[in-house]
Amino acid sequence: MTTSTRSSVDWQKVDSILESYEYKKSNLIAILQRIQEEFRYLPEDIMTYIGTKIKDLSPATVYGVATFYAQFSLEPKGKYVVKCCDGTACHVRGSMPVYTSLKQRFGLEDGSFTSKDGLFTVETVSCLGACGLAPVVVINEKVYPQMTTDAMKIIIDTILAEEKEG
Repeated sequence: MTTSTRSSVDWQKVDSILESYEYKKSNLIAILQRIQEEFRYLPEDIMTYIGTKIKDLSPATVYGVATFYAQFSLEPKGKYVVKCCDGTACHVRGSMPVYTSLKQRFGLEDGSFTSKDGLFTVETVSCLGACGLAPVVVINEKVYPQMTTDAMKIIIDTILAEEKEG
């Protein structure tokens, strides 16, 4: 598990998030969602902190919730999360060449999913629920249907150009 260094965390921001949810145990999932939105993942030291700040909660419970739900990540994610569907319809219609080309483009070796510049995270998902549009790629909740390696290259080039402008 990757951990952040205590000095690199904006602890006032963490406290502000906890305060906005009234330090309630019943708000744990919402708190973790906000922490992940803020930091792009759930750092171990923040989960430990949450477990010590909320009454009747332990760091182990926070970690258990964070690892139970697939929506949470214990590793930093890029600004752009690229989800390539590898469900049956997408796989049969060529999603894996798209995924492979993305991993190659960002220099992602086996076991790494986020580009060195922290801009892109590339991952597969079992189904995006859009089989009629296969193969499907989702980037930060925007759906790209009938994806090909050439089309994906254009989309990534466009994102990179916007990043330079922006």
